[in-house]
Amino acid sequence: MARSDEEASNGLSARLRATRALTLDLAAPLSDADATIQPHPDASPAKWHLAHSTWFFETFVLRDHVPGYSLHDDRWPFLFNSYYNGEGERHARPRRGMISRPSLDEVREWRMVVDSALDEALPKLPDAALALVALGIQHEQQHQELLLTDILATFAENPLEPAYGQIGPAPCYATEPLQFHPGRDGLVEIGAPRGGAFAYDCETPRHNVLLHPHAVAHRCVTNGEWQQFIAEGGYDDPALWLSEGWDWRQAEGIARPLYWAEDNQSSLTLAGRRDIDRSAPVAHVSYYEADAFARWAGARLPIETEWEDFFTSADPMIGHQLDRAEAVLPKPGGGPFGDVWQWTGSAFLPYPGFKPAKGTVGEYNGKFMCGQFVLKGASCATPRGHSRASYRNFFPPSARWQYTGVRLARDN
Repeated sequence: MARSDEEASNGLSARLRATRALTLDLAAPLSDADATIQPHPDASPAKWHLAHSTWFFETFVLRDHVPGYSLHDDRWPFLFNSYYNGEGERHARPRRGMISRPSLDEVREWRMVVDSALDEALPKLPDAALALVALGIQHEQQHQELLLTDILATFAENPLEPAYGQIGPAPCYATEPLQFHPGRDGLVEIGAPRGGAFAYDCETPRHNVLLHPHAVAHRCVTNGEWQQFIAEGGYDDPALWLSEGWDWRQAEGIARPLYWAEDNQSSLTLAGRRDIDRSAPVAHVSYYEADAFARWAGARLPIETEWEDFFTSADPMIGHQLDRAEAVLPKPGGGPFGDVWQWTGSAFLPYPGFKPAKGTVGEYNGKFMCGQFVLKGASCATPRGHSRASYRNFFPPSARWQYTGVRLARDN
């Protein structure tokens, strides 16, 4: 192995170990019961996240690229496949909370077996398999964020409102008046840079888009501004809402962000119930709510190309993001990467010339390009180093159990 190849392999191995260790650390405070509960069909048990990310490596790296490797338990792929039709039948997503066995300890043991096999195999893997290891690291980082948001959803179902961890007192921070800064107009290039670092297939190919004169807000919408939106009847004015959003609001009885108390003064967090910090970015709002707020504020949501071009020179490593296993919460004073993912007004659709990755992993993004909206940036639960300006997170417009918030834009 050439020195540069060896250094690259060692770097990949270090990232793999760090990622796998962080997932275990995130689950460490949980009991077997905590880790088995599924709070709603869109969320998954913490134990399932630990198992599914292990299934990914065992299936696409060890099974497919290590001669003679035997599955740890050939019954478990049925339980822990998520949506890969190319891998056959699987357990129904809404019933993941019924998987009482294997236990949390058995899943941890499985992870140790797979990690040991990956360590042994890594120096001998072909480039195609190493690319799958890199994809698996990014995939597991996504599940680390989901693990935290799903724990919060799980604990929110408990009348005792337990805390996952502790968070220090809110800083004293005055909210800066909202300012809009002009973005570039004309022909710009977006998408993952060619030949650069890792990017998902949906971030490619890089291509030109035409931007019209516009401006983007210098910060996200705060809890205090959202309290004003509520006080002025924003949830009760159908003129502010998309028709589908209004129907959703009425059917679900939506009157405030998820986890807020009825008095709009406190919120359930990973650290238990806390007073709402008026200066912090609002979180846990849907696309429907974000769009209604933007209309109330006399603005709109940015389209994803505006957001990406505006923040392409921002450092995605800076901001309130996940560095270690701990409770997280959006804080005031962050940048474009961190605190909350930001809804855009753009549907999650393929770029011109898009081609999904080859093989079953090609199901990762492309087949979801219908009925979803793009979010940009990162959140307080996103592992640091996972996001970038070209990153295209996506959720359906009613989703709000993630750390999703709002950055405004307007036409110039």
